[in-house]
Amino acid sequence: MARIAVIGAGMGAMAAAARLAVAGHRVAVYERGDTYGGGVRRLARDGFAFDTGPGLLHLPAVYRDLFVKTGKESLEQSVELSQVDPASRHVFPDGTVLSLPNASRAGVVRALDESVGGGAGERWSDLVNRAREVWDATRRPLLEEPLRADWQVLGRDPYPAPRKRGLFRREGGPATLTSVARRELKDPRLVALLESYALAYGFDPRDAPASATALPYLEQTFGSWYVRGGMRALADALYERCRARKVEFAFGAEVTRIVEKDGRAAGVELADGAVADADSVVCGVDPAFLAPLLGGAGPWQDGGVRPGPEPEGGGRGVGRFTVCLAVRGARPECAAHRTVVHAPDRAAELAGIFGDGGQGARTPCERPTVTVLRPDDPTTRPDDGHEAVTLTAAVAPHGPVDWRDAGAAGRYADRIAAVAEAAVPGLRERVLWREVRTPADTAAETGAANGAVPGPALAGADGGFLRPGNATRLPGLYLAGGWSHPGGGLAHAGMSGALVAGLIVDGADWRGSQ
Repeated sequence: MARIAVIGAGMGAMAAAARLAVAGHRVAVYERGDTYGGGVRRLARDGFAFDTGPGLLHLPAVYRDLFVKTGKESLEQSVELSQVDPASRHVFPDGTVLSLPNASRAGVVRALDESVGGGAGERWSDLVNRAREVWDATRRPLLEEPLRADWQVLGRDPYPAPRKRGLFRREGGPATLTSVARRELKDPRLVALLESYALAYGFDPRDAPASATALPYLEQTFGSWYVRGGMRALADALYERCRARKVEFAFGAEVTRIVEKDGRAAGVELADGAVADADSVVCGVDPAFLAPLLGGAGPWQDGGVRPGPEPEGGGRGVGRFTVCLAVRGARPECAAHRTVVHAPDRAAELAGIFGDGGQGARTPCERPTVTVLRPDDPTTRPDDGHEAVTLTAAVAPHGPVDWRDAGAAGRYADRIAAVAEAAVPGLRERVLWREVRTPADTAAETGAANGAVPGPALAGADGGFLRPGNATRLPGLYLAGGWSHPGGGLAHAGMSGALVAGLIVDGADWRGSQ
């Protein structure tokens, strides 16, 4: 039985801890904050409750596998999981309203033809069919296997661009999601729809590789799922699973140094000077913080496992601005769980989030893309005469915008609420109170640099959208969580835990579950 020290209690770290404990190891988790779950958090007040992190689960099979392999109770026995239908409703600047059914390719085609116009469904379906080829080519190396030593091959974009007619068939430079959208979808509403998937995952569609088309394929194929009680209920269930497997948790326990002995990781030192010896260390926090923990040198130096360079806007994630609204009045039965209100000026929106080729301060746009979440969940409201509404928008991380400025945050919350009325007419008149969460709050709560939220790994762009591998050049030190392979999001973070556990239990030659 080996001793495993885990730094951080995020979803990827807890997934690794549960699997390692089942394998017979003694696992201790050290979390600097006062709770578990990382960015999967819950705000509760006056009988209302809101997810302040992710609001939906995609690829639930990752957590089904985790719960099956770590205990007797399945995922469905541990949480109440249901599909969201429609998966999403979209409101475009010209007034077009589109409702996309959950996990129904044929239904999506019909909905697009009815709302956007004849032929729209076929164009979208053709693109999604090509995205399936991306998924088939990258599913194992980008989700189910540790990052390969020759990761450079993943720098090639697997998106199969359709053959062009005429003499001039080649485009200049690699395809981006925006160039693919404009070339193959043509209609500005379909372009906005495709770009919105990238933005929701924290990518700038102008430089995200064409392989990002796998994001809508993933959602439309495997569905969008909600956990009764919010995504925090999933974090609660995973924490309880860890506890049932005898994983030890220490909260308010900041790790200040990774102990090295005989050329390998041998434990952790805490802020109070205590040292916890270990045979292996799992780092579940942003690898950017590893250098000071290792005396100033990252474990991927001199040809290590860290891909790169990471492009601005691609590698470090974006911020999430959240407005939690306690609302009087019942939720209509016809209300969609998720509505996306699209920005009228996407160029201005992207410049405010990612910049426009330069560094420094950025100015959030007047009318951003806003996602409105209205779960039909009695646990989120005090009674059926009220509802909890959550508004989110992608924003620049803290730094390019000073999100500690309460006045600026309040004004931006006002803008977002105004935009959301396209989805919920009269919303602002019904608000009892609101609470705002900015990237500065995310940074304070989770320790994430600048409050950024990581996106999943993508193939293409010369590896600029990959994450550091789970095994490092320092023997005994492993990386888990959204900032390591295979990237951010609930499913990907959960898979990072599976990959780390496999490497520790089965050794460096382990290549993933078959």
